[in-house]
Amino acid sequence: MDDPIRHPLAYARELRHWSQGDLVAELNKAARRHGLRSGADKAAVSRWEHWRKTPNTDSQLLIAEAFDVPLSELEAYGWPYWLPGRDEPLPLGAAHTVRALHDAQRAAMDRRSFMTFSAISLGGLAAQWATTEPGRLASALDGKHVDGELVDWLEDTSRKLTALPTEQRQHTVRLMDAHLATVTELIEEGRYGEATGRRLHRLAASLATTCGWYRFDQGRHWAAGKLWEAALQSANAAGDRDHGAGVLSDFAYQATWLGEAGVSVGQLGHALSGVSHPTARSLLLLRRARAHAALGDRAACYRDLSDAESALAVGAADPAPGWCAWMGPADLAVDSGQCLLDLGRPDEARARIAEGMALLPRARDKTRGVFLTYQARGYLEAKEVEQAVSVTGESLDLATRIGAPRCVALVRELAPAFEPYRRVDGVPEFLERLRAC
Repeated sequence: MDDPIRHPLAYARELRHWSQGDLVAELNKAARRHGLRSGADKAAVSRWEHWRKTPNTDSQLLIAEAFDVPLSELEAYGWPYWLPGRDEPLPLGAAHTVRALHDAQRAAMDRRSFMTFSAISLGGLAAQWATTEPGRLASALDGKHVDGELVDWLEDTSRKLTALPTEQRQHTVRLMDAHLATVTELIEEGRYGEATGRRLHRLAASLATTCGWYRFDQGRHWAAGKLWEAALQSANAAGDRDHGAGVLSDFAYQATWLGEAGVSVGQLGHALSGVSHPTARSLLLLRRARAHAALGDRAACYRDLSDAESALAVGAADPAPGWCAWMGPADLAVDSGQCLLDLGRPDEARARIAEGMALLPRARDKTRGVFLTYQARGYLEAKEVEQAVSVTGESLDLATRIGAPRCVALVRELAPAFEPYRRVDGVPEFLERLRAC
């Protein structure tokens, strides 16, 4: 039976706007350059794209040449993971959870950053999550018995790694990756009861989410998306609707970051259907307000900001889920200010951002670095260039110290706005420093 997931070769081909016949022509050109009469025919391409057959080594070399893929990537990633193109998430369900986890770990080792899930596929994944009830886990699998003590240790170690200060966490990503690999192996090969299985899947979801954010901060958006896909699959298998909603909101944040705010609005609408804790709702509403602001929708933005503030003020008997426990008044104030900047209200924006910066705990250095760039943008829009140079330099200092490429990327985006002010004290030196980064 054909695999229902479309083959990466089809996406690679479509990215070049090639038909199957065009790909055959390119393969034949590559073959002739090597003294061969032909490279492939349409029947062969069809078999590859329908998962019926894997091209042999010679054919893979010709495919790589047609797509300008270095041979080193063939050796590093294997077929078909070295192919360029957009990716598609797996359908939600127990049959796909382990594959999603393995794909995510493979993607985490991949240095490519140009691939992301398509807007259509993300919308379908979110809609599927919103209407899917998680199935029950099998009570036992062939393999070794997984006892509660081992899961206790894995959970405790993961919590300790996640709780490390930002400056130290940059050095622990390999440990987090190794933990995720261990949990995946236990899910796949271990023997356990339903309660333990749910704990393992919940832990896999948490680890994959954290590892995904690390790749997001590095600008490796495909790897982040694959890890979050695995987190969503695992949360679904564990029956953890709250965490699933959090993962959808991470996808939405990424979509806004990549200039797809319309996608973000849709994702967050689905995510909001699955959360009840007021802190979680506040974060999701705040992220949707950011997307509305990016789209220039004032009414929707102000409505979500008001609802986010009201939700955050609600006292809850239970603690907030771990994925949003950090959300607080500082985040609400600064992101509200960023919305106001996008909507052309710089004076109010600067006041809100300054309010939030004063409330932010010192331990959240990465967040501080991001917020400083928001503050710099506000100063630039008010033509207070010296203050903008000062806070942007502070953000760059923080990013360098804690290893935060995302902060550096935000600072780089501000560089063109500084160019007209080269005569202002500190600006030439700042631009020179940025070029050296």
